[in-house]
Amino acid sequence: MTETRTRTHTDERTTDETETEREETKCPECGGNLVTDDERGETVCAECGLVVDEDQIDPGPEWRAFDAKEKDQKSRVGAPTTNTMHDKGLSTNIGWQDKDAYGNSLGSRQREKMQRLRKWNERFRTRDSKERNLKQALGEIDRMASALGLPDNVRETASVIYRRALDEDLLPGRSIEGVATSALYAAARQAGTPRSLDEISGVSRVDKDEIARTYRYVVRELNLEIQPADPKSYVPRFVSDLDVSDEVERRARDLLDTATEKGIHSGKSPVGLAAAAVYAAALLSNEKVTQSEVSDVSDISEVTIRNRYHELLEAKEDAIAP
Repeated sequence: MTETRTRTHTDERTTDETETEREETKCPECGGNLVTDDERGETVCAECGLVVDEDQIDPGPEWRAFDAKEKDQKSRVGAPTTNTMHDKGLSTNIGWQDKDAYGNSLGSRQREKMQRLRKWNERFRTRDSKERNLKQALGEIDRMASALGLPDNVRETASVIYRRALDEDLLPGRSIEGVATSALYAAARQAGTPRSLDEISGVSRVDKDEIARTYRYVVRELNLEIQPADPKSYVPRFVSDLDVSDEVERRARDLLDTATEKGIHSGKSPVGLAAAAVYAAALLSNEKVTQSEVSDVSDISEVTIRNRYHELLEAKEDAIAP
């Protein structure tokens, strides 16, 4: 009797699970079959096109391969290599927690052994002066990029520029911090997310004059192709920091386009022009923004903002006038 009741409950559970699985493979609207679109990460109905699920996790690799040889070359285990670490992320670290794989604390002799292993592991990671130099410089680049809110691609580019400077023996007579800061400044301009020299020097351990001098030297010796900074590239950041509307950003870009057409941007700081354009656009959009607030987010003096502000408005009036 007991066995019969148990078998009945098991059969009912199996039936419920089967019905649930069948419902998950059917469209809730029309009952059609569901199809998984791996390229878009969506589950859609093949009949009515209803998107049942989206933003699915792709467990596959981030790279693509078009033949077996390429697949073997690209396949790997662990994190991808990166130029932002002095050993490109290929070495290992011994954790500082004195615990085993089961979470149990190690004995005194084991702790001493692990401490010795950590010491030797660190020595092997930085075997010569070049690797110690890289470790210090790349750490500086990562610290400054974090303080400035720069994306990962800028950090990667800055690391490559510093490695090139080190390989071509450009460091003698110059500080590690100075060359690292110059590499980050150049990488930010190359990536279209520039930062002013005042902002860079604010997070660096070297002064503004040394950064500018080292930057010019590195760019010249490495033949880096860096276009003059576009004032419009600063506008989105200033607009975001001031928390003003998209209308302000649109008007600021329009003012800067007019200034470029009239040629008044020549010989003037792009950061100052961008700050003045944002201030003028905020006034034109009837949004209350003070010169002091714009000065704080742009590191440009209020006097410069006022001068550029008048020049931008005059250029706009000349463009509108018949």
